[in-house]
Order: sequence, then C-alpha cells, then structure tokens
Amino acid sequence: MKIHYLEIVSEDVDSVVKVYETTYQKTFSNPEPLLGGAKTCQLDDGSLVGVRAPLRETESPIIRPYWLVDDINEAVRKVQALGAKIAMPPMEIPGKGQFAIYILGANEHGLWQL
Repeated sequence: MKIHYLEIVSEDVDSVVKVYETTYQKTFSNPEPLLGGAKTCQLDDGSLVGVRAPLRETESPIIRPYWLVDDINEAVRKVQALGAKIAMPPMEIPGKGQFAIYILGANEHGLWQL
C-alpha cells in the first residue's frame, strides 16, 4: 500500500507551499495545468505532494490521498462493492496515468494507476 499523490486543496496555496519548502527543504514546481494548477514536490520515496487552489466555488479545502493501484478499474469495482460512492470514475491524465475518486466514511479517497 503506497500513496502516489497527496493532494492538498487550499485557499492559500503560496503559504502552504512556503511552509513545506521552509520546513522540509523541498522545492515545489510551477503550477501544473494537468493537475489542476497544483504546485508539486517529489518526495524521497517517489511519491508526490500537490498543493492547489479550489477548482470551483463549491470545492472545499481538503487533503486527499491517492493510493497507487495496479488496475484502477478493478480497484474501483472493489471499493464500490464495499459501499464506496464513486465521485470521479477513472480518468486519464496524459503522461501521468489514471485517477479516480471515491467517498467512503464521509472521506474522499483517490486511486492512481501509472
């Protein structure tokens, strides 16, 4: 079990990025359009942290882990069979893989296939 991408949606992206850069001596990228304008940083284990602003007025700040899976369609079927609501079915991000979002226990979770 491994987190591939930790998405942080914040109303103050620059402050969050500055704290992480200062505290952990990491460097974040310029906004990446394919990741909703997230500024990203690769961690030592190869996983990514992305910090972005809400994409719509109704999106609240959230921290959402995207778990790495071998087969995203199978993973979606499994979580759905266990009661999860699929908020975003598998979607391709060119050059980055596929992701999906589900809600379970009032929390949002993500799946990611490279």
